[in-house]
Amino acid sequence: MKTSWRTASLVATAASVLALTTACGQDNSTTPASAAQNVGATAPAGSPTTGAGVGTGTAAGNGYGADGNQSSGSPAQAAPAGKLTVAANPDLGNVLTDGSGLTLYRFDKDTANPPKSNCDGDCAKTWPPVPAGDASAGAGVDKALLGEVTRADGTKQLTIAGWPAYRYVKDVNGGDVNGQGVGGKWFALAPDGKKASLASLPGLSVRKDPKLGDIIVDKNGRTVYRFLKDKAWPKVISNCTGACLEKWPAVGIVKPGDTQGVKKKGLMGFTRPDGVQQMTVNCWPIYTFSGDKAPGDTNGQGVGGTWYAVAPDGKPVGAPGK
Repeated sequence: MKTSWRTASLVATAASVLALTTACGQDNSTTPASAAQNVGATAPAGSPTTGAGVGTGTAAGNGYGADGNQSSGSPAQAAPAGKLTVAANPDLGNVLTDGSGLTLYRFDKDTANPPKSNCDGDCAKTWPPVPAGDASAGAGVDKALLGEVTRADGTKQLTIAGWPAYRYVKDVNGGDVNGQGVGGKWFALAPDGKKASLASLPGLSVRKDPKLGDIIVDKNGRTVYRFLKDKAWPKVISNCTGACLEKWPAVGIVKPGDTQGVKKKGLMGFTRPDGVQQMTVNCWPIYTFSGDKAPGDTNGQGVGGTWYAVAPDGKPVGAPGK
């Protein structure tokens, strides 16, 4: 029996709708395999020491070489790592920080496979190794990437994707990145263990905003928003069209594997009636805001009482009754 083009079209459409509703109705999340010497899976969230105990007072007055190492002075006290989080930097993208908000760094002379630290003596006075003992993974940090390496003195140092992690004595406040590029060998850590840079951001990831908490950002570090007039079930519908879409650009399709810290359920794309392909989180369409000029901006939060930043589970942050 011959099938008409109209019948074939209806069958294809039904299959597409079934795929969308199935994905929105089921949890497709996967749990990452535990890594060897994984310290993030079992370690409790620590109580970080204020100021991170990096001994900035002892560093003052000491000489520094071209690689940023002190020529004299006492080793800084090792403070607990605590719950690792992600901070957005306008120049570096997502940067890994300890429980006190201090930037973590990696050293080009170290190795990740196998993990090995080559920063001892005076080097470790300027770049205090981060202890592995109480390290745990916060939002946007993959606990499977947390590990440890035994240093020459027998202490356990935190590793991120195999790279030993350090603080820098000249970083005093949360958000400082004074160690970036020192000696051409020291670089802020991205959450995946790579050198932090805007180019290293996943398609979608999570950062901790000081006012809003954990929110989703795109590959450029820009805040992602939801429109309360949209619909997610039983059919994804965007009600932002025309001039609205110029002000609130749709976030393009992102592969689930190109995300970090975002809940996998309902993480998919759809084609709008205008032909634009748009990403969804928990089946809700997501957007950026033209009024945000730099990574970390949240100028779209609460606009018109209908636009809100998006939490890792897809909920609108701070929306009344949500």
